[in-house]
Amino acid sequence: MPYKHFKFYNKQDVLTLTRLRKFETKLGERIQCIADNVSLADTLKQTTCSYILFGIPEDIGVKANQGIGGADSAWFPFLSSFLNIQSNDFLIGDNILLLGHFDFTDLKTLIESNAATPGEKIEAYRHAVNAIDEEVENLVKTITQYKKIPVIIGGGHNNAYPAIKGAAKGLYKAELLPLPQINCINLDAHADYRPVEGRHSGNSFRYADEDGYLNKYCIIGLHENYLQQNVLQDLVNNPFIDFISFEEIFIHERKNFIQAIAHATAFTEETYTAIELDLDSIENVLSSALTPSGISILQARQYLNFVASDVKVAYLHICEGAIKCEDDRENMSTGKLISYLISDFIKSHAENRRIA
Repeated sequence: MPYKHFKFYNKQDVLTLTRLRKFETKLGERIQCIADNVSLADTLKQTTCSYILFGIPEDIGVKANQGIGGADSAWFPFLSSFLNIQSNDFLIGDNILLLGHFDFTDLKTLIESNAATPGEKIEAYRHAVNAIDEEVENLVKTITQYKKIPVIIGGGHNNAYPAIKGAAKGLYKAELLPLPQINCINLDAHADYRPVEGRHSGNSFRYADEDGYLNKYCIIGLHENYLQQNVLQDLVNNPFIDFISFEEIFIHERKNFIQAIAHATAFTEETYTAIELDLDSIENVLSSALTPSGISILQARQYLNFVASDVKVAYLHICEGAIKCEDDRENMSTGKLISYLISDFIKSHAENRRIA
């Protein structure tokens, strides 16, 4: 089964989470769902929706990177917030199809019940990420081959690899690409370009690059303090990779933030481009690698507004956010933040399509 771990939603699932109110229309009332007894392929063929929204609430990839669990906690609070924003002329919601979410709880439970040592757990998590990769890739490939845009809420940044791979294959199958390769812009404090040492949240872009599915890669807001020297050398020596560090923008002020985004969209403009946003780039947003020094929420919203209107979008992926982490840190506002980010992206991209 290609979607063994995927739960498809129906309209009743959505309305259960939607707080109905007289004289108002919420997004949950207008958003589309897959109909009962209709296949995913037939749904994607028939739907007029441009944006296919789904969640990957897992932290297996983060734990495989020796990080702090919790990235599995943001999907449902996001959904509760997103479905209850107002449907109005700014965002009606009928061009969004809410597909459902992956549930990899069985893999996590199996590992935590049977792995005896920390080393065994890490190896088991890395092995499990391969299974996640396969299912996420298949879903993204199916969505993109029907010329729809996946909107993906993670989960760890490990899911960038299957998203890139799936989108490249799907767009190629749709005859929108001459080769199964796409570009990527990543707003992130980290390059996630660690060595090929087994799959985890810290090496998605390395795997995508080495497998030939990632053509150009541009990182905005990279923190110099957390860039490994060997990775720095690899980035600098690769003409298909570019980055603008956080310090270059905000400390040395060689470029302002909007100029940095414009640089990234120009670097990647010749083909379809994945849009990645790691929430650990935003100051004080709860994640495994929470930062006290990062971009503002306003700047994150500006980033999505700008890139959505300026690139040929392959997909959007927002990842690493948490409501509660394993070390007992909590922040209930993360779901609402992701809701703002998704609505900003869809408004900007849809408006740009209308103008075009």
